[in-house]
Amino acid sequence: MSSESTSAADAFAAAEQELENECLLESPRLREAAGLLEQGLTEAAAKLLKAEAREHPRDPTTLYLLAEAALRTDRRDLAEHLLADCVSIAPGFHAARLSYAQILLKAERFDLALQALESSLQQDPGNPLFRRLKAVILDEAEDYEASAVCWDALCRDYPQRSECWLRYGQALKVLGRQTDAIAAYRQALQIDPVCAGAYWALSALKAFRFDESEVTRMEGLLRTTNLPAEDRVRLHFALGQAYGDQMLYQKSFSNYAKGNALHYLGMKHAPEIMTGYVVRTREVLTQDFFRERANFGNPSREPIFIVGMPRSGSTLVEQILASHSQVEGTRELPELLATVSERLDMASSRKGSGLDPAILASLDRATAKMLGETYLQRSRPHRKFRLPFFTDKMPANFAYIGLIHLILPNARIIDIRRHPMACGFAIFTELFGGAQDVAYRLGDIGRAYRNYVAIMEHFDKVLPGKVHRIFYEHLVADPENEIRRLLQYVELPFEQNCLDFHKTERVVTTRSSEQVRRPIYKAGVDRWRSYEPWLGALKTALGDVLDTYPGAQPSD
Repeated sequence: MSSESTSAADAFAAAEQELENECLLESPRLREAAGLLEQGLTEAAAKLLKAEAREHPRDPTTLYLLAEAALRTDRRDLAEHLLADCVSIAPGFHAARLSYAQILLKAERFDLALQALESSLQQDPGNPLFRRLKAVILDEAEDYEASAVCWDALCRDYPQRSECWLRYGQALKVLGRQTDAIAAYRQALQIDPVCAGAYWALSALKAFRFDESEVTRMEGLLRTTNLPAEDRVRLHFALGQAYGDQMLYQKSFSNYAKGNALHYLGMKHAPEIMTGYVVRTREVLTQDFFRERANFGNPSREPIFIVGMPRSGSTLVEQILASHSQVEGTRELPELLATVSERLDMASSRKGSGLDPAILASLDRATAKMLGETYLQRSRPHRKFRLPFFTDKMPANFAYIGLIHLILPNARIIDIRRHPMACGFAIFTELFGGAQDVAYRLGDIGRAYRNYVAIMEHFDKVLPGKVHRIFYEHLVADPENEIRRLLQYVELPFEQNCLDFHKTERVVTTRSSEQVRRPIYKAGVDRWRSYEPWLGALKTALGDVLDTYPGAQPSD
């Protein structure tokens, strides 16, 4: 490690040590409790800390350690309350303030997180930990212009910190500055040749191609024995892209398959849970059910929900709509299910299946209206321009069309559907987070697609005309007519900007961000056919859904 690199590491380590030194363990009980927390004996530590708090209720260190114990038992609300008290009593307790900001960040209360951090930054503006957290908060708040400035400054001050270059590259990519993003990722690799995240990030850039030396380097890294599993997964996905670009499709598929298999280890996915959910939806959410609840919900017309399977074209549809002068594109909002989870007793929901349809049968008119209003309130912070309409691009909301109709009966719902093999293969080649547990085995992907089609067919029957369907292939082949149909459905006049969506300057955070900055192109529509010899499990699981595609035709 060079002296410059050591200096950067020392700066961060010194800042961390300084925070640790703030915890004044003055009493034997506090020292014992801190020791128990280090050993992972949270319950025993909490018992001692509660006794200490009874005697010294305003001691900042006691409150801070109690918050740590609460976090370890997943009691975030209690931890937040304790840390709020702690920083109120001791404004200069930076370790507590940092933890408080991190909790607010996880709760997506970005403005409050920045406020909590600001006091520490004012007192110690050069502290790398405070500066890094501010940049992360700005990333999560999707203020990438500001976060890029922060990461740029950190890269200048700590040029041998590969993490900063990687995060800087991610911000630049979202902003559409692809050349600068590539340079940042390459800098991260120059500092840390084992930075698998940088290889994976580069593989997502459509205009980028790995050279032979980079492919050889990735293969060499995979032959090492001490590489973490997460890094192996990223390298396999990057190599899948690299060999695909070279038209070495068997090698490409082999790497995607290895990456998926390794990432799936430890996950537990039961496809029958979603199948059961579809059955219960059909049983409960009938035409009579909705007829009896015709006047439920909040009448707002503001939300436009974009649903479907992942990798089906939802980002493209969102970009088209967000290019209209009256529509604001937000992102994949978690607010719909979060609203219901907070306001209703979810205990009766069956494990792993989300919202049980039977819960909807218990909603009265007042509750349905309140839930609609709550969703709108929770979504408001994401609407920076306050335009008349906004998009919610959470694809999995296709499972909750019944809920949407009950609480927001005038909301528009757009189903973007892609050829089952094309969509399934695209999912298989995408490295999602852990929540997408259907995404890593071809058979599971096929069953998930079947369940999606089944539930959409049900709502087409019981709520005819409610959902506007776009087939991705039709949109690519005839964009103007499809866009006109789309705008007619949402009752907005045609605007040329929607056809020229690639010129719209806005933040796009998904892996498709680069694609929507270019005119519609047909190159990726049949990419899956080059891999068809190895997609038998997907084809089998899809069954007659594949044979009948497109099946449900677009609405007029």
